[in-house]
Amino acid sequence: MNVALIGYGKMGREIEQIALERGHSILFKIDVDNKEVLQSEEFKKVDVAIEFTSPHSAVQNIKDSLANGVAVVVGSTGWYNELPEVKKYCEEHSGSMFYASNFSLGVNIFFELNKRLAQLMQMAEGYDVEVTEIHHTAKLDAPSGTAITIAEGLLGNYPAKKQWVSVEGDNIVELKDDDLIIKSLRIEPAPGTHTVEYKSVVDRIEITHEAFSRKGFATGAVLAAEYLLGKKGVYTMADLLKL
Repeated sequence: MNVALIGYGKMGREIEQIALERGHSILFKIDVDNKEVLQSEEFKKVDVAIEFTSPHSAVQNIKDSLANGVAVVVGSTGWYNELPEVKKYCEEHSGSMFYASNFSLGVNIFFELNKRLAQLMQMAEGYDVEVTEIHHTAKLDAPSGTAITIAEGLLGNYPAKKQWVSVEGDNIVELKDDDLIIKSLRIEPAPGTHTVEYKSVVDRIEITHEAFSRKGFATGAVLAAEYLLGKKGVYTMADLLKL
């Protein structure tokens, strides 16, 4: 499989290592200094592009890939307000796209545990719940896409909470009883920790996923690229893992 890496930071380098170990070829390593590659004829030789950049550039990178007939795996988050438009663009170009807020297999198992715990907690009175996410200081979006996915999975299964509210650090915001707090902390070094906590006056129930490195995310992204090869349409980790 011929791969292009769109975004060649720490994650891009980790993905490169995993892809090479699995027998794939890296045709292009694209960053801000050579973005013109996305409009070149040579780029059309790519089978799958793996995009990990920022919420500000992700959508254009996706469209450039699809316009050139290149399938794209998207790891950037913070752009999902434009997801309907991007899905439509993918369909119009008969393209293929795989997006996820987190490509770690462990995190996606955590997503399912979170939904089940929320269902069980409906039967218990006197608990409040909040989500906390911790990342490195270079992460641009807050809350993280993973934290938002966790919050949405919880909201869909826990009627006492109606909407999530972002709180960065120790900032104080005005809250309603049915608000679900997502607390975002930026600490070095921290590849990513996500916690869901239910707390009452008598006890606390907590589930946590802690990433030790970027390898789990990178491996999942390469698996997604392999899954996407030869397919048309829009896919997520639920398709890959058959959840």
